Amino acid sequence: MRLMEVINLESAMETQNHINHQEQEFRLPEVIGILPIRSAVAYPGTVMPLAVGRERSKRLIDNIEPQKTIFGLVAQKKPDTDDPGPDDLYRVGTAASVLKIIRMPQGSLNIIVHGILRFRVVEFIKEQPYLQARVQIIPVQTRMNKKMKALLVSVRNTAARVISLSPNIPEEAAMLLENIEDPSAMADFLAATLNIPIPEKQALLEEPDAGKRLARISVSLANQLEVLELSHKIQGQVRDSIEKGQREYYLQEELKAIQAELGQDDRKTEEVKELKDKIHKARMPKAVEHEALRELDRLGKTPQASPEYGVVRTYLDWVCELPWAIETKDILDIRRARRILNQDHYGLEKIKRRILEFLAVRKLNPTGKSPILCFAGPPGVGKTSLGRSIARAMGRKFVRISLGGIRDEADIRGHRRTYIGALPGRILQELRKCGSKNPVFMLDELDKIGQDFRGDPSSALLEVLDPQQNNTFSDHYLDQPFDLSETLFIGTANYMEPVPPALTDRMEVIELAGYTKQEKLHIAQKYLIPRQMKEHGLRRTQFTLSMKTVGIIIDSYTREAGVRNLERTIASVCRNIAAKIAEGKGRRFTVLPNQLADILGPTKFESEIAQRTATPGVVTGLAYTPTGGEILFVETAKMPGKGTLQLTGQIGEVMKESAQAAFSVVKSNAQKLGITAKDLPKYDYHIHVPAGAIPKDGPSAGVAMFTSLVSLMLNKPVRPDVAMTGEITLKGLVLPIGGLKEKILAAKQAGIKTVILPRRNQKDMVEVPKEAKRRMQFVFVARAEDVLKTVLQD
Repeated sequence: MRLMEVINLESAMETQNHINHQEQEFRLPEVIGILPIRSAVAYPGTVMPLAVGRERSKRLIDNIEPQKTIFGLVAQKKPDTDDPGPDDLYRVGTAASVLKIIRMPQGSLNIIVHGILRFRVVEFIKEQPYLQARVQIIPVQTRMNKKMKALLVSVRNTAARVISLSPNIPEEAAMLLENIEDPSAMADFLAATLNIPIPEKQALLEEPDAGKRLARISVSLANQLEVLELSHKIQGQVRDSIEKGQREYYLQEELKAIQAELGQDDRKTEEVKELKDKIHKARMPKAVEHEALRELDRLGKTPQASPEYGVVRTYLDWVCELPWAIETKDILDIRRARRILNQDHYGLEKIKRRILEFLAVRKLNPTGKSPILCFAGPPGVGKTSLGRSIARAMGRKFVRISLGGIRDEADIRGHRRTYIGALPGRILQELRKCGSKNPVFMLDELDKIGQDFRGDPSSALLEVLDPQQNNTFSDHYLDQPFDLSETLFIGTANYMEPVPPALTDRMEVIELAGYTKQEKLHIAQKYLIPRQMKEHGLRRTQFTLSMKTVGIIIDSYTREAGVRNLERTIASVCRNIAAKIAEGKGRRFTVLPNQLADILGPTKFESEIAQRTATPGVVTGLAYTPTGGEILFVETAKMPGKGTLQLTGQIGEVMKESAQAAFSVVKSNAQKLGITAKDLPKYDYHIHVPAGAIPKDGPSAGVAMFTSLVSLMLNKPVRPDVAMTGEITLKGLVLPIGGLKEKILAAKQAGIKTVILPRRNQKDMVEVPKEAKRRMQFVFVARAEDVLKTVLQD
């Protein structure tokens, strides 16, 4: 409920007391000028101010003689209509006179009008120079009976209560309310002051029955009273809470004063002083220090029993313990770094060269940004241990976190302090543990990150792994920028395919392919055997493992790209010897090749290429997996049918498309290949890739499937010492493939002598080690039919 901005209470009181008398004596002209009003409704007996700005309205006011001329106040249907016509106005209004005209210096007019009685517009007769209409009075219907008296008392009491609870209504309104006896006058007075929409106010104006108007107003007053009483109750509760907080504050201050007089200093004051010293010693940026001191001030004002005290204290502990300005000094000795890398790792020349280049740049430009490296390669090739070697070569601390299985973004960026038990993310946690802002930070298993409803952790790493923006890394818990630009981040992945492209774009990916047999022999002799002998308590005088024996372990027991299973197998041999020495069965043992079956069991791998490829329709292909390269057999059979193609072996959609393309190339070039075209529709063809329990997919098996089909149709077997890889198009072109080194290593380990490769991969052979290319022949083809000249036996 609200009053109008200006209201003359005394004039209104007189009007309400004599409204009936005025209606009886007042004669309304038949035609009067109409003044449209917006966002308001005028009622009989009320005094209200109006601002006149429209030209037609000004012309009407200019023709009005104050307190004598009668005109009409009619509300607009839409308040945003600037120049309303007859259709834009309601048909019921209030006849009024002007009490006072105030002309402003800017040219606008302010008038104070006095409502007299209701009228209905019969018709509009003029629109210029201002609206004029023919009108007639609406008589008010009032029956004073017991029900009306009771309703009048109820409305007066409710309105009095609303006025007492409303801070913006003057006390004179209650006095005026007590002196109004006429129901119609009471209804008009309250309708003018109720805070209700304009359509409802207009409906009250158009209702001639005073009893019905009072009934509607009674409902609106009850709603207003309910809202005001609830608001008053809430304000009281807030006031009581504030008074309680102020009382506790005064008591706390008095307690501090008493303790100071007694010479006692409480534990809380000691904690605040200790934290303040830590903040100054942390040498954090000015903005962070300002925020920390603000939180410290809040801690000093918070009671120790409050849960908020522990939250703020934990936050300040984290802020003080982060290495804002603590860093290790880089050792930029290139020769020393090369010596350490050679001691720790055999081979990996490309990786070592890149690390030495980084150290050289760091030496020439100490303020440069650290690059983001990513080592990609099969398991067991030394990605993680290479990170440790880099840290040792640079004299930095080493930090490693495994990202495998992480699904919550908060593990990287932390939780916000609003959560119970909130902590910073793993990045800041590990930096706090190592106590340095510039460690070598290894993010292991980037390709194993998951995502679910809790967020996408890989997206949270975008800021961490961007040298251009990680100097202002913001953790959700810390909520302050932390400089990660001095940290050397190194990512690792077995396979770059699952890593999001946006994350890959921020890193320099360095491929670590598998090792050749010769490299594995050197690694075993220099690193694996000495380490396992030390772990199993064996001395050189007690145990000898010949390189020939290690070679058989590599070929027959551990076919892999890395050396992890090789080290595991050597550990099994060491355990066997350690058990014999502990039982007193001897003092010195030399493990020979013929003893491996007794120690490790039967061989796990044996060559089956000659056996597999002895029949037409069987071809040896090459595949690349996250664990390295593998050989892949493709078998084709035919049976009487209708010329359809069937595919089995749990192969993916891409591999199925390669098979369909190979089949189409064979059919379209049947005459050129020497195949009887009329026999093709008589048979159904079945392509199978064995090891059906293992899912297979990829775009590099097209050449193998094409050769398998042609071999079967020509009834000519494929040479057993040949393997092939490459994708095929419908026009018979051979497209390049990836994982070249891994595939060649797998072919060499399987005893393959000749490898068919796409001609467009010939330039990539410089990255294949000489050891892998030794005693092997490589044939580069541009078209599918070129393969047949090399592989088919007469």
